[in-house]
Amino acid sequence: MATELRRVVFVLLPGAHPGSLMPALSVLLSANRMAEEPLYQIECCTLEEQSVRAADGLLLQPAPLQGCAAGFSQLWLVAEHLHAVDSLPDWLAPQLAEWVAAGVLVGGLEAGVAVLAACGVLDGARCAVHWRMLDEFRERFPEVEAVTQLFVQSANLATSSGGLASTDLLLSVLAQEQGQDLAALVAEDLVIERTRDGSERQRMPLRNRLGSSHPKLTQAVILMESNIEEPLTTDEIARHVCVSRRQLERIFKQYLNSVPSQYYLELRLNRARQMLLQTSKSIIQIGLSCGFSSGPHFSSAYRNCFGVTPREDRNQRRAQQTAEGSA
Repeated sequence: MATELRRVVFVLLPGAHPGSLMPALSVLLSANRMAEEPLYQIECCTLEEQSVRAADGLLLQPAPLQGCAAGFSQLWLVAEHLHAVDSLPDWLAPQLAEWVAAGVLVGGLEAGVAVLAACGVLDGARCAVHWRMLDEFRERFPEVEAVTQLFVQSANLATSSGGLASTDLLLSVLAQEQGQDLAALVAEDLVIERTRDGSERQRMPLRNRLGSSHPKLTQAVILMESNIEEPLTTDEIARHVCVSRRQLERIFKQYLNSVPSQYYLELRLNRARQMLLQTSKSIIQIGLSCGFSSGPHFSSAYRNCFGVTPREDRNQRRAQQTAEGSA
C-alpha cells in the first residue's frame, strides 16, 4: 500500500532568505531519502505575486500562495524581521484561521511567528520567539504568551525560535506523522547527536557563553543578569557567592579580562541597547529599568560604551529600517 504523499508549503515573506528554510527543509528531504519513497512534496510560495529579495541581494520568484492548489498538510511562514507584518494582505488572517480549523499544521519559523500573531491565530496561545526579538514581540503582541523555548507545538499550530530549533521542530512533527523510527534515521542521516525537546531553552549554557566553567564566575554572572534593574555592588555579589571582593576581582580578570563592575555595567548597557532598538519605551524608562539613576547618567554611560547617545542610536536604527523597507 502506497504511503500518503503530504504537501508542505513554505511561504517566504519579503526579505526572507531561502537559507532560513534549510534546517526544516533538510528534515523533509532526508525523510524522503531514508524512506526510499516520496513522503513529502515541498513547495515554496509568496503571499502575493511578488519576488523576494533577501538582504544579501539573492532574488527569488516563487508562485503566489493563492495560486497554490488546496490540499497541503503543512504550511510554514518564514520571515527574517518582525516588520514583515507591517503590510500583510487582508485575506491572510481569515485564510489562516480556516486552514487551522481544517486540520492543516500552520507554523512560523524565525520571525514567521509574528505573522501568525498579527493574524490573530496565536491569541491566548504560547509561542516560541528568538531571544533577540523577544522584547519587541511582547510589546507588539501582548495577547500572545511568548517564551524562549526552542519550539512550541499545540494542536495545529507550531512555532520555532529559528535556526537549528527548526530542525528540532520538524523532527518532532516527523515523528508524529511517520513514526519515531524514521525520525531517528533522519537525525542520524543529518548527523544530529541529540534531538532536543521543544521545552529546552534557547540560550546556550552560561559557562559556554563565558568560555569558562568556573563555578564562582558563573554564579556571579547569573546574579548580575538577574539584577539588572537594581544592580548589586561588587561587595554584595562577592558575599552572595562566598568569596572575598579581591578574589572575585581576580577571577573576573583571569577569565574575562575585566573587573566585576565594568562587566556588570556593559551587561546592563547591552540590555538597554536591546530594549532601545526593539521596543518603543522611552529612553528614561529604559535607563531606569537597566539600573541607571538618571537620564544624564544613562546617556553618558551609553555614549562611552557605544560612541553614540541612546537617542542617536535609536534614530539611526529607525532610519536604517525605513531605508531597508523602501528598498
